[in-house]
Formats: sequence, C-alpha cells, structure tokens
Amino acid sequence: MSNYDVVVIGGGAAGLSAALVLSRARRKVLVVDSGTPRNGPAQHMHGFLSRDGLPPGELLAFGREEVKGYGGDLLDGSVTELVRCGKSGFWVLTSDGQRVFARRLLVATGLRDELPGIPGLGDRWARDVLHCPYCHGYEVRGMQLGVLGGSPDTVRYAQIVRQWADDVVFFAPPGTLTTVERSEMVARAIGIVEGTVKRILIEEDHLCGVEMEDGRTIRRGALFVPPRFVPNSDLLVGLGCDVDEARWPAKDSNGQTTVSGVWVAGNLANPRAQVITAAGEGSAAAIAINADLVDDDVQDAVRAFNLGF
Repeated sequence: MSNYDVVVIGGGAAGLSAALVLSRARRKVLVVDSGTPRNGPAQHMHGFLSRDGLPPGELLAFGREEVKGYGGDLLDGSVTELVRCGKSGFWVLTSDGQRVFARRLLVATGLRDELPGIPGLGDRWARDVLHCPYCHGYEVRGMQLGVLGGSPDTVRYAQIVRQWADDVVFFAPPGTLTTVERSEMVARAIGIVEGTVKRILIEEDHLCGVEMEDGRTIRRGALFVPPRFVPNSDLLVGLGCDVDEARWPAKDSNGQTTVSGVWVAGNLANPRAQVITAAGEGSAAAIAINADLVDDDVQDAVRAFNLGF
C-alpha cells in the first residue's frame, strides 16, 4: 500500500501537466495511465506553441520524464474503482490489484469519439477522416474536402471548414437543410449533396471519395466528421459525483466536482479542449488542488500545536 497527496487518473496532456505542477509543489503524486490516449491515431498534433507538428506520443513521453524528474510516480494500468476513505481521502483500486491511498483525486480520463456507422470511417480516423479543422485543416488545405452532416451543428461546422479550402461539399441527409442554411452554403460556394452515405472509398491507402446509396460517387481527398463525444466518467459516477443526462460531470471553474476532494480536467471537463487547452486546465486544477491541501495542512498543524506536539 502507498499513500499519496494526489492520484492523477489519466496521463494525457491534462493529467501530466497537473502532475508536473503538483510535483514541483513538493506533493507526492502518482499518475495512473492506461496508455490509450484519444489522439493516439494522429501522426502529429498542432496549435501547441513551440511543439507544433510533434507526434502526440512524443509530447507525452517528454511529459512523463519531466514528472519523474521532479519525483512523481507513474503507473501503467487502469483504475477500476474509487472508494471514499474517511472525510478527506480515497482508495484507488487498480486493474493489477493494487490499492493506493490518495488525499485528493484528479480524474483526467477524457472521452471517446463515437463515429457514424459508415463502413471505413473508423479505419481512416485521424488520417484523412478528421474531426477538428483547427487541428488538421492546414494539412488538408486546398484539397477537395467533404463534411458529413447529420445534426444542426454540422451546418456551421461546414462553414468553418470552408476556411481551409475552396472546394467543400456538404453531405446532407434528405430533408435536413433549411432554406436559410441552403442559401448560406450556396453563397459561399459549398456544394450540397443530399442523400445517404453508403461508404467511403480508398485508393492506395488514401481516401479518394464518398459513395452514396443511390450509386453516386463524389471525389474527395479528406472528410470532416463531427463525432459524438462520450465521457469516460464511470469512475466519477461510481464515486457519487453529480453528472448530467449525458454523464458529463458537474464542476466549478477550477474543475472541482460535487464530491469534495475530486477534480476533473482535460476532455472529461471540457470536451472541445485541444491539447494545449487541456494542458492549461490541468495546470489550473493542480493549483486549486494544492491550495486545498494547504488548507488541510494548516488545520493539521494548528491541531497538533494545540495538543502540544
């Protein structure tokens, strides 16, 4: 059994940034990470100042070394359960049977991207089937781009993707476009293909087009697909944290949940956070956690002083 000031669950940008700040604050920190980052399929990450174009795995490797350099511990594995222990502590149970005590918890387990059930999408995810134009738009600039519609948000999403290419096609399920939306797309020369997408087409390991149910083939070089975000919040639910109907945790501006002593950061706290945003939110959560621990340290010191210790 090991005792820690903070156990960080999830070793992505948010979790490692928090662990770095806390380790530098001389806290005893453990990071438990399953090794399955959301951006693992991506070859490069973008928009991170001074690290633009770096493979995501390299950023995490650098971060792990920095955390270890300040005395932080890292455990490869997953957490199976969180259990309250007294008024201000937690047991962390891991998949390999370990039990670790933590005064505070930071849960940075992120989210899952659920894609439409169109054959071929998952195999090309983060390659030429893309989600974030700010992450990948520059790399496919000027190409023949497609945007997969299906929800009200995707219409505006297509208008944003239009920033990176002149030849953009919006694949709209029948009967979903309003007159205003249609006129706005026409005004910006966004092509409209109405119908049901059957599958995506691949040539020489590259996306080359989209096949419709009616047999039409639309040549495209990359396809933007807004996924459904699903939070990895089971641990929080099991601990009794308040969540909304979609199981996203309730939190304050620093990431503190409705269970005292438990914080969230990264995509679990902010599903639209990019890597650089997640790193910043992890740092902010760490500062709030350390301040909370200091409050406890003060109370413990006063109690010990009054007892003559």
